[in-house]
Amino acid sequence: MRKRIYNLIEPRKDSRNSMLYDGLMLIAIITGILPLMFREQYRIFWFFDLFSGCCFIVDYILRWITADYRTNRKNKLAFILYPITPMAIIDLLSILPIVNLLSPTFKVFRVTRLLKILRIFKAIRYFEPLETILAVIRKQWVILLTVLSLAFFYIFITALIMFNAEEDINPETGEYLFNNFFDAFYWAACTLTTVGYGDLYPISNTGRVISIISAMVGIAIIALPSGIITAGYMDELRIRKEKKEAKKGRNTEKEGLSVGHKEK
Repeated sequence: MRKRIYNLIEPRKDSRNSMLYDGLMLIAIITGILPLMFREQYRIFWFFDLFSGCCFIVDYILRWITADYRTNRKNKLAFILYPITPMAIIDLLSILPIVNLLSPTFKVFRVTRLLKILRIFKAIRYFEPLETILAVIRKQWVILLTVLSLAFFYIFITALIMFNAEEDINPETGEYLFNNFFDAFYWAACTLTTVGYGDLYPISNTGRVISIISAMVGIAIIALPSGIITAGYMDELRIRKEKKEAKKGRNTEKEGLSVGHKEK
C-alpha cells in the first residue's frame, strides 16, 4: 500500500492517477496563494485556505509515511530525518497558515499569513523545468557560490572607492550623495546588476568614471552565472533524456521477455 501511495504522490507522466494527484495539488497551491493578491479578504478565501490547508496536511503525511522510498535509507532513520529535509520544512511552514482559520483572534499567529508565500515553492515538485534548474544549482553550487562571493567582493570594493571619491554636494538635496556606506553599497549593487533605479547617481567627473568602469565590469560578472546555469541545464536535460531512454529500453526488454515466456 505504501508503495502505491509513493507512486501516486511522486510526479509521473506515465501514470494517470499520479497526474490527477499533481493537478489537485497545483489547484491547492493556486488557491492557497490567491488571497495574497488582494488587500481585502473575502469570505470565499476562507474556503480556499481550508481546502489548500487540508490538501497540504494530507500530502505532508503521505510523504512522511513513504519517506524511505525516496531515499537510500530503508530503515527508521528515513522517517526521523524527513521532517528536517528542505522540502519537508517548506511543506510544514505552508501548513501553518491554517492556524488563522481556527481563530483570527490569535494575533501572534497572524504572521503565519506571510508563510503562504512559501506555498509557491511547492510547485517545484510539479513543474519539471524548475526542478531541473534546482538540480543544476545543486550540482554547480560551489562554482555559483564562488561567483557570488566575487560579486559581493567587487560591490564592496566599488562602494568603498565611490564613498571616498564622491565628495561633492548634491545641489538638489544640499547633502552628500552618500550619507553613509550603506548608500554606497546599495548604489554599487544597482550598478553591478545594471538595474539603474536613478535615485542615486554620481555628480562629479571622478564618480562618473568610476561608475562607467563598475558598470562595464559588472556586465561580465553578471554574465558568469548565466553561462554556468545554461551549460548545466543543457547537461541535465541530456542526462535525463538518456535515463528516460534507458528506462524505456529496459521496459521494452521486460515486455519482450514476458511475451516470450507466455508463448513458451
